[in-house]
Formats: sequence, C-alpha cells, structure tokens
Amino acid sequence: MARRFVVRAAGTVIVAAGTVAALTMPATADQSSETSTTIPVEPSRLQAMQRDLGLTPQQAEQRLAGEAKANAADAALRDSLGAAFGGSHFDAETNRLVVGVTDAGRTNEVRAAGADAVVVDDSKRELDATADALSRHSDAASDGVTGWYVDSKSNQVVVTTAVGTAAEAAEFVRSSGADTSSVDVVESAESPRTYANVYGGDAYYMGSGGRCSVGFAVNGGFVTAGHCGTTGTSTSEPSGTFAGSSFPGDDFAFVRITAADVTQPLVNMYNGQGRAVSGSQEAAVGASVCRSGSTTGWYCGSIQSKNQTVRYPQGTVYGLTRTNVCAEPGDSGGSFISGNQAQGMTSGGSGNCSIGGTTYFQPVNEALSRLGVSLKTY
Repeated sequence: MARRFVVRAAGTVIVAAGTVAALTMPATADQSSETSTTIPVEPSRLQAMQRDLGLTPQQAEQRLAGEAKANAADAALRDSLGAAFGGSHFDAETNRLVVGVTDAGRTNEVRAAGADAVVVDDSKRELDATADALSRHSDAASDGVTGWYVDSKSNQVVVTTAVGTAAEAAEFVRSSGADTSSVDVVESAESPRTYANVYGGDAYYMGSGGRCSVGFAVNGGFVTAGHCGTTGTSTSEPSGTFAGSSFPGDDFAFVRITAADVTQPLVNMYNGQGRAVSGSQEAAVGASVCRSGSTTGWYCGSIQSKNQTVRYPQGTVYGLTRTNVCAEPGDSGGSFISGNQAQGMTSGGSGNCSIGGTTYFQPVNEALSRLGVSLKTY
C-alpha cells in the first residue's frame, strides 16, 4: 500500500560539542571485578535512570527486567521472522517489545515469543535498502539535509532537513531512486557537529593537543571515535598511537597503547565505581542506555532509532544509533552501554545536559569487526 510523502516540523537544536576525555578504570581496593559483575542493579544506575527518565526506583527495576526480556526476544525474532521482520522497539509504557511484521500470519509467532505484534507495510530490509539508497547518493543532498535514519516505530525512513528546505530535501529523495513512499521528511533546526573540543581536562590527549574519551577496552588498547584522530596520530595519558581510524563514513578508531598502560573492561560511572563490560549484545530500540564522558560524566536515556545517517560539516557518517541521552563538548568517543553490554562510542549530536538533546553513537560491533580487535570483558 502506497503512503503519502510526509513533511513534518520539529524543533530540536543541535549545538557545538567537543572531543572527550579518556577514561581508564582499574579496579580499586574496595571494588573487585567480582563485585562489579554480581550486583544486578547498582544504586547509581537506578539513580541515573530516575533522574534522566523520570522513574521511581521500582519503575526503573521493572524497566530493566522488561528490557532484558525484550532484548532476548528481539534477537530471536529477527532471525526467525527473516524477510517478514518489520523492525522493533521497546515500549516503555507497556514494558514490552513491539515487533512489526509484514505478514499478518506471523503475528502469533511474535506473541508466542512474549512480544506485541503490529502489521506494517515495509520490512526492516526494505527500510534499510531505502536508507542505503539515500546514503549512496548523499553527495547530492542539499546543504539543509542533516541526516536520515530508520524509524522502527513509524516504519519509515526519516530525513531531517533545515526549516524551510523540505522541498529541496524531497527532491533529493526522489533523485536518489529511494522508495519515496517509505520516507518522511522532517524539518528541524538540527545542525549536527562532532563532539570535538580542542583543549581538555582529565583525558587522553592527541598529538595536536585535542582530547577524547576512551570508548571500550580491547586487546592492545581501546576503541574510540574516528574523528578524534587519523591513523598515526599519537596520544598521551595513556601513551599510544591511532593504529586505525575511519571518519567520515564511519566514526570509529583503535588506539594501540604502550605496555606500560593497561586498559580495564570497565566504564567510568563518575561516582568512584566502574560498570563492568561483559559483552556487546545489541539492545533494542526503546531500551535504556547510559553514556560516559569526561565533560558531563554519566547520563542515561533511551535508544530512539538505528541506521541513522548524519551529515556533519566534516562529512557524512552512516549507520549510527540515535539516542536522547545528553552530551556536551568533551564527550566524544565515550562509552554507550546498556546493562553490562557495550553498545557504541559517542559520535556527535545536539543540545546539552541542561536542556537535553540528541546524541548519536557508532555501534561498537561494527567497529570491532572492521578494526579486527576483540572486546575485553569480565
């Protein structure tokens, strides 16, 4: 069924951000790795979710339990539904996973897995193909177009463009050869930039004097944002070298550090504790996620969508994940984690931690695969 080509208005404002500080979190005398991995929900996490998501302690615990079930069901249904899978998202109101299917005959299969089913027009594969078509023609986009992403809730690909430029954005969509019936053009005041800051605080530093945050510990060093440095760029505190970097297009990098420095599979929660990293299972859209960065510390929010394309002034980045977690200058490269599962590294976004905003992260699994490195875990 064909859908109309929609133009909507939104009001998010994207502001400048900065490169983020490094964080290495060795275990302290009163915090062993066993403690980090055996506490189901640490009070600091519940406090952050209460603050940033407006939840009571009981609601936060219930949401985490619901998300754990939803993530397991999401992984299973993606495989079993195959071409009929129309995307999924976690509904925080019902505390359940919602799965789109293009075949009404598969709804019982979804319900049997403990999720809610909704019949949609386009499969996730078709939506990804539409987003990919736009990405292949990104150079033809007008200056006002700031990015695009697959929105599982609306079963559409959303293109964001500056206020007053919807017509130019719509022409770009048509000229790309993408399925226009699957695209929703949204006018927005967004003007995304990478979270980059020239001089910093307590962080790892690049040879140029900039700073960025460590993303996650890997064998031989750590992963971070690609816009923080190019291959060959030297770092200090810890001392190392960018052994691989991709930006734009992607936004990931691997920093190989010297033997004198040791990275730990922990994420700094900025309360004297470290969140243990036990894997990198991808969380569903709608799931809660927390970010660690040297400027603002520890903040939480929700995953809003995946396969986001962002057109930064420095170039276009594809395949990012969109969140409503806040960030500020100095938070680039830092960790995004859901539960104990690594999700990605801060790329860029809008707003700040006073008014809130939108932040994108580079999925960690793609970075690990492309860089040929292995995540350190507890």
